Order: sequence, then C-alpha cells, then structure tokens
Amino acid sequence: MVLLHVKNGDESQFLLETTGSISIEDLTQEVTKIYNGRLKVHRVCAGLTDEQIEELKLKDEWAEKCIPSGGSVFKRDEIGRRNGHAPNEKMKQVLKATVEEAKALISKKQVQANVCVNKDMVKDALDQLRGAVMIVYPMGLPPYDPIRMEFEDKEDLSGTHAALEVIEEPEAQLWWAAKELKRTKQLSDYVGKNEKTKIIVKIQKKGQGAPAREPVISGEEHKQMILFYHRRQEELKKLEENDDDSFLDSEWADSHALKRHFHGVKDIKWRPK
Repeated sequence: MVLLHVKNGDESQFLLETTGSISIEDLTQEVTKIYNGRLKVHRVCAGLTDEQIEELKLKDEWAEKCIPSGGSVFKRDEIGRRNGHAPNEKMKQVLKATVEEAKALISKKQVQANVCVNKDMVKDALDQLRGAVMIVYPMGLPPYDPIRMEFEDKEDLSGTHAALEVIEEPEAQLWWAAKELKRTKQLSDYVGKNEKTKIIVKIQKKGQGAPAREPVISGEEHKQMILFYHRRQEELKKLEENDDDSFLDSEWADSHALKRHFHGVKDIKWRPK
C-alpha cells in the first residue's frame, strides 16, 4: 500500500493508505471527501458546545417541541443561533464525551501516532455525534438548527471562515513534489510501482499555483541543529580562554603513568638517607 501524508499548506491533516493503481481522479475524490468530512465533524463538535440563546423578538414555535431529554436549562446564546433551552448537566456530559471521542477519531494527532484515517472513520465520527444528539433530543432538532443542517448536508457556510476552509471536489487539486497530479493519470505514473512508498501530498483549490516545497529538514530538526551549534561554539570558546597548562602536572595527564603502574614503580619517592 502507498502511504499518503495529506497536508493543506504546511499543516498535516491525515494519513491515507491507497494503491499505486488508483486513478488520480478517484484519489482526489477520496482525499477531498475525507478532508471536508473532518471539517464537518469539527463544525458539529463546535456547534454542540456553543452557548444557547433566547430569541427576544420572535416566538420560537419549536421551543416546546424540541425539548432536551430530562428537561432543559436556560442559557442565553449571545450569537443568536438557538432559543436558549440547553440540555441538563447529565445530557450535557453525553454530548461532551461524544464530542471528545469523535474529535479524537479524526484528529491530526493520528498522523504522529501513524494511524491512517479513511472515509469510514469520518462517517463513524459523524454517526456517533448524530446518535448523541438523538439521545439528548429524542424529538429531534428544529429544522433551522445548525447541527441538524450539518447532518442533512444543508449547512449554509456563506460569509464564514469555515467556508474558506472547505474545498469543493471539482475545485480540488493534489500536488506532490511541486507537481500537480493530473486526474487523467494513475498514482503509479508519479511514484512508480513500489507499493511501500510514503509521500507527502498537498490538497488545495485550483488556481493557487504550486504549493511551497517541503523543507529538507523539519522545524524541530533545524532547532536541534542550532542548539548543537551553539553548544559547540560555547565549548570552543571555553577551550580558547583556558590557556592554563598546569593540568600537565596532573597524574591523569602523565603518558607514562600506566607503564610505571605495571612495573611496580608507582608513587616512589626519593629521599636522602
């Protein structure tokens, strides 16, 4: 299997296992679906932790229909997205625990753990979140609720920062080694037939040009090299400043000490009779 380390810009996103025989068309669709799916999971997780709001001007006809299981606790939502009927503490913990599990499943930390992410894992994360919402809101969420709209793929991200992050599949491009991976070719046309290859692939929108090349060494490696060079310079500086040769009289500096030791003539002192 070919291992892809997918990045957007300089930021790691996820690892993906695939085959060299896959077409770039199919690969682009798969990478884009996982990339956008992870963004959706994070949006849902963020939405489930938003504070709630009281609608001051209009009566919410869904307020009495979509009551959280076990009753609600009123919390004013300053951004005006919800009616203020938040879940009680027990149900809130259900949501929080599920949010943490879902985020961990598709986390960027999976790259450091060498764990690959696929479409099924993204789907599992969304299904976990959907299940938790059904537990807390057995009557369902109002049609206008951002979480329900996310689950139904009806979200409106226009005018938001989230809209800038999403890459629509027709607009997606994959790059490797400063080369655009053409959709009419196969992955093996670029990386060869070796199925044990690991490459860094970057996803971005069309028209952005070639992404910046990956540095030869990582930022952490560069930092360690600077620290080593600094320590070495300090050591050389101390050696230059130390011009005292009195250490030559020390026993450890005597090149004949070992020979005298084996001849039994060590520590002989000459004194007049």
